[in-house]
Amino acid sequence: MRRLFSMFLAVIMICGMLAGCQSKSEPAPQETNGAAADDTKKEDAGEAAKPEESKAPEEGKDLPKIACLLNGNLGDKSFFDSANAGMKLIKDELGCETNVIEMGFDNTVWETTLYEVSDQDYDIIIVGTYQMQEVLEKVALEYPDKKYIIFDSAVSYDKEDYSNVYSISFKQNEASYLAGALAAMIAADDSLPLSNGEKMISVVAAMDIPVLNDFIVGYIQGAEDTVPGTKVAVSYIGDFNDTAKAKDLAKAQFNLGSSVAFNVAAQAGLGMIEAAAQNERYAIGVDADQAMALKETQPDQSKVIVTSVLKNIDQVLLLSVKRHIEGTLPYGKEEALGMEENAVGLAVNEVYDGIATADMKSKVEELQGKIQAGEIKVPSAFEMSEDEISQMKSSVAP
Repeated sequence: MRRLFSMFLAVIMICGMLAGCQSKSEPAPQETNGAAADDTKKEDAGEAAKPEESKAPEEGKDLPKIACLLNGNLGDKSFFDSANAGMKLIKDELGCETNVIEMGFDNTVWETTLYEVSDQDYDIIIVGTYQMQEVLEKVALEYPDKKYIIFDSAVSYDKEDYSNVYSISFKQNEASYLAGALAAMIAADDSLPLSNGEKMISVVAAMDIPVLNDFIVGYIQGAEDTVPGTKVAVSYIGDFNDTAKAKDLAKAQFNLGSSVAFNVAAQAGLGMIEAAAQNERYAIGVDADQAMALKETQPDQSKVIVTSVLKNIDQVLLLSVKRHIEGTLPYGKEEALGMEENAVGLAVNEVYDGIATADMKSKVEELQGKIQAGEIKVPSAFEMSEDEISQMKSSVAP
């Protein structure tokens, strides 16, 4: 489902799929008008490599009316909150009328909701994650005059005419490579207060699926290339919203000897972060800068999140709508965005500065430069067989 990134504006954004597929019943879809609830207000996202600013649309251009359908709920401090922040940017910076609809984790309402919204007067409808792919493929064919954007996934352009759909995918394996390198260096350094020096790290992922394994493959490769012999424990929750199970899995990993656990589980991963704080170990967040997102409400958890693998969904959505207004958004194709485009990366903030040593920071910067220059090609789960992925995980298992 991955394709090489063909053409994209050089003026692109800084970086943060995670979404749940759960059969639980959820409240009816809620509209939030492009702004997060008070307790999910976006915090300072920390620093990372910043792209140049994209020009604002010219005055007089028609502004689209936009809806964003979330197949989950706000409050995850990562994926969906980042999309919501993007809608707020679109409203505040471009002046577009926006609407964010929380569909919840009950997948039986997703298709119906997308049909209902497509029947309304929205010019652009945005959805995200692989779980919305088939739903969008069905609905988009019946509304050829409506424009759709799907992020963190792509429709099957080789099967039908999806000339009204623009797909965005991320090279999360690249940023995860840096996270693995950093985690391995931390786990090997027993001078750090929460590291045991046993050269073991771990991952708590929501599900055993390609997009999440793409994080894991990059994480393992970065660790192995940087500190050979590092062990990596990998556990899967089974869904995206079971925080209790994520916490239990992380606790088991810490008891086994892991010094750093990587959250690849969206909302469920908040349980993993809680376990890290309680077990006095380090955590790596996902999609958004989770250390800064939790700084005010959960300071004890925030201070153990050494960094986060960023997918800058908010900036990606903002730029996509700008390009739509300018008439340059390439509907009918997928664009894959990575570190070269500053679409993914690591969060650099006060916690990172306080935990990572000067040598660690220098190494991360060196590796980032090599990835951006094409000197390091990070393996991707999308280009590997299931057997190859299993073999890779087995080769580093504790």
